[in-house]
Amino acid sequence: MRLRLPEERPTEPPTGYKIAHAVLSQDGTRAAFTGVSLGGALPYGVLADASCVYGLRHRPPHRRCDCGFHCVHDRTTAEALLCTAEHRAALLLEVRVLGRYLRFERGFRSARQRVRSATAGPCGCGAPAAVLADAGWGRPGWRALAPACAGCAGARTAVTPGTFARLAGDGLRVVTAPGGTPSGGTDIGGDGPGVPELVAEAALLQARLDWFQSRLARLGRPGKGRA
Repeated sequence: MRLRLPEERPTEPPTGYKIAHAVLSQDGTRAAFTGVSLGGALPYGVLADASCVYGLRHRPPHRRCDCGFHCVHDRTTAEALLCTAEHRAALLLEVRVLGRYLRFERGFRSARQRVRSATAGPCGCGAPAAVLADAGWGRPGWRALAPACAGCAGARTAVTPGTFARLAGDGLRVVTAPGGTPSGGTDIGGDGPGVPELVAEAALLQARLDWFQSRLARLGRPGKGRA
């Protein structure tokens, strides 16, 4: 006798939480996310369909496989994952579970998902993040981004949270935490540049200007044998 799992027919898609790294395409025209464990080599957009990471031909999520988009029920559980050293620069995502899914004790594994919002934590120095800057690693064709303040970002490739939301599309909202925790934060979504985004842009430009001025000052110093 083969037991069948009970079927759920919710009136609206369930909500889940997960963490992921922000990534920017090599040409700077697209924004996406990449997972922190299984399937981390496959960046996904705001609205995406899962595929089996093992190359099997079944439809995700399969009961005898680990394929599908993973998320947890509780926001606090997802936030706890950000405490580990390798996940400090990841973003906290709120997602809608779409399509077929399997429910577990702590979360879901689904065939499809939509990222509703992404929360960026503080810069590594502890200051609130003003931009998402090049993290120094990536995937083929994609640069990984990490939350950074304007001073720490320097001249690295960087985008403001609002620009990231606009490039990602599909109504994504990007939230920046005030510092020390990813909870709460200021919404600076991608509907258009607002005051927070313009302030972040100005801070980033000022930081880059200071960096260029320091480089020019070094080049202008007279060396040995120079007048």
